[in-house]
Amino acid sequence: MDSWRNMVAFPLSGRSYKPRKNGLTMVLDKGLGLGETNDLLGIASEHIDIIKLGFGTSALYGDGVLQEKVELIKSRGIDIYPGGTFFELAVAQGKLIPFLNLAKQIGFSAIEVSDGTINLDQETRFKAITLACDMGFKVFSEVGKKDPSQQVSSAVLAAQIEKDIEAGASRVIIEGREFGTNVTLYDGNGMVKEHFLNEFLERISDPQLIIWEAPLKQQQQELILRFGPDVNLGNIAPQEILSLEALRVGLRGDTLRYCIGEMS
Repeated sequence: MDSWRNMVAFPLSGRSYKPRKNGLTMVLDKGLGLGETNDLLGIASEHIDIIKLGFGTSALYGDGVLQEKVELIKSRGIDIYPGGTFFELAVAQGKLIPFLNLAKQIGFSAIEVSDGTINLDQETRFKAITLACDMGFKVFSEVGKKDPSQQVSSAVLAAQIEKDIEAGASRVIIEGREFGTNVTLYDGNGMVKEHFLNEFLERISDPQLIIWEAPLKQQQQELILRFGPDVNLGNIAPQEILSLEALRVGLRGDTLRYCIGEMS
């Protein structure tokens, strides 16, 4: 039987396949069970590169379930890490090293270093990144504040990104929260703030080191059309993975219409 997948050529070209260096998709997991996780991986594992157990949810799993879930995800070649909020709480309580040690014992492959809620001094941030790297974790740092009243300038974010990369972070996540509104790159309607984005891009050395949290379709579409199908996107809901991949390759009207002229 002929392959259904190869029935048509993808209208938007340039999408890479796993294992890939760019075009990463990070899923925000707010509590999928083992069965749900297995189903998700069965359908979409080739389109998922990273799974974040959101917020502090990883502390709420029943005995043994967390470890089983972590191993299941890693068996599909996907990185998994506890959310930045859990990290921030551990640091605030003076438990950075125990946190890293236990994360290693559980089997997490990556760690997020962030200060979206707490204030993290530069020395502690640098120490957290370097310690995690030394322990063999892949480190994703995150910049930006969750509180709309505490937003910082593009210059401050760009400067922090450069410091994080120097410390050893493999990628830097731009805060977008799970709702994608009134935070960092997005206005109250979830639209990209063009002036902010343009200023930010002028200040960073390599946009491919950025993972843009983009939970809303309009955000995903705009970033794909600006940067191409291999833009790194995060905070994607599990049920939206195939929808996002369709956007990336032009199998959805929102991006297909931009390819029509090239095909005619």
